[in-house]
Amino acid sequence: MKITYYGHSVVLVEAEGKRIIIDPFLTGNPKAVVQAEDIQVDAVLLTHGHADHFGDAVEIAKRNDCPVIAVAELADYCSSLGAKAHGMNTGGGHQFDGFHVKFTLAFHSSSLKVDGQTIYMGEPAGILLTMGGKTFFHAGDTGLFGDMRLIGEINSIDAAVLPIGDCYTMGPKDALLAAKWLRAKRVIPVHYNTFPGIEQDGDAFCDRLHKEGIEGKALKPGESLEF
Repeated sequence: MKITYYGHSVVLVEAEGKRIIIDPFLTGNPKAVVQAEDIQVDAVLLTHGHADHFGDAVEIAKRNDCPVIAVAELADYCSSLGAKAHGMNTGGGHQFDGFHVKFTLAFHSSSLKVDGQTIYMGEPAGILLTMGGKTFFHAGDTGLFGDMRLIGEINSIDAAVLPIGDCYTMGPKDALLAAKWLRAKRVIPVHYNTFPGIEQDGDAFCDRLHKEGIEGKALKPGESLEF
């Protein structure tokens, strides 16, 4: 499995010829090192509806003739914009062609401004993505919650991305505890240093992970991790 980080919470996951992008906020992302029109994927996955995660999902899905996979209400909205969409919900899993997706809890909110109105986009979620014999966990935007222990107990997670920005999500202290509970073999911090208010030191967070015996890597935008 290969994970490429494109800034904020955007990751591209590749294995056995399949390419999946999660939360493709590229246009307007000051940390992005690629443009939406350059993305070639087999599916778009969304953790929730906020603009800094929804991003270019519909445009990428249309251009690649691939589905947006998201919680039901968000999938319905993508469908209304002309994209292929596959709706799911928390706790549900589905086997797609070459990869499996399961949505988990995330403690956050989910909405999108449409024509000046804030529209509910379903519950936020985390994503367990299994492909090529590896399992990747994208926590989405979330605070710390106790069932992360359960997610770690019933899944063998090869890599996880955890938000560390604080203010809107977990900060580094809570994310460190989340990493322990999830039992992931390796952890990548995300959702920090994109905008004022979420400034954090990703390398310092990874140093704390290492002291706890957890492999951590603060990827720079455009950098990949392969395992």
